[in-house]
Amino acid sequence: MSQVMSPVTGIIEEELVTIHFGEHRGKTVKDIQEIDPEFYQKLIELSESGRSALRRGMNRTFDLFQKPVSL
Repeated sequence: MSQVMSPVTGIIEEELVTIHFGEHRGKTVKDIQEIDPEFYQKLIELSESGRSALRRGMNRTFDLFQKPVSL
């Protein structure tokens, strides 16, 4: 049985990951994919460039953060 990989969250299901930045703060990645495909594309670009991070919370949820830009 193979698992589908998300371009944003990897093997973690998109409905389990909550965004913690920007205009869509508090929504899941899956919600964003459906309601704002343009922002979802930006999430893919952040993920591919290494400028986002996933953190597992105490309540077994996952949070998506944008890494600060270093100069």
